[in-house]
Amino acid sequence: MKRTGLFIPLGVFLLIIVIGYAGFSLTDPHQLPSALLGKAFPEFTVPLLGDSDTHVDRSALLGKPVLVNVWATWCPTCKAEHDELMRIKALSELRIVGVNYKDDERLALKWLADYGDPYDFTMQDLDGSLGVELGVYGAPESFLLNAEGTVIYKRVGEINRRIWEQEIAPRFAVLVASEPVQPGG
Repeated sequence: MKRTGLFIPLGVFLLIIVIGYAGFSLTDPHQLPSALLGKAFPEFTVPLLGDSDTHVDRSALLGKPVLVNVWATWCPTCKAEHDELMRIKALSELRIVGVNYKDDERLALKWLADYGDPYDFTMQDLDGSLGVELGVYGAPESFLLNAEGTVIYKRVGEINRRIWEQEIAPRFAVLVASEPVQPGG
């Protein structure tokens, strides 16, 4: 009787391990759910980085597919992804727009001067209010929008070559292929 009593705690422990493993392996943490998928990018008005007198709004993201990348100088993962964003900008026609998130403007401008600027323009989100509208968990996060401004993909975490090649580039190719042909072009 005493020996079987020893196996009960071991069985309970193994059951907890199995349930924990199953629970943690159900989803990829980089594929966090987003209420924005399939919906219009939120309305906003924010200043441009380095030019607080000039503001942009949602209309600046319309017309062509765009990757909106949330980044900050305090984010080590943003530094890790920066070279890949530079490569994507050089090798593709994808518009990339930055959202400098809860950052020091001076440091952000120095960062872009030192490491290169992959962005068509960068919006400044000093207080994080745009990030709240986007449901941002932290930086980096990226949103791929179609030409109408609908969010078709969200990435939490770094964009590296594998993510570009396997997740973003194929979606971008579909968006480009589905763009209407402009008259005379």
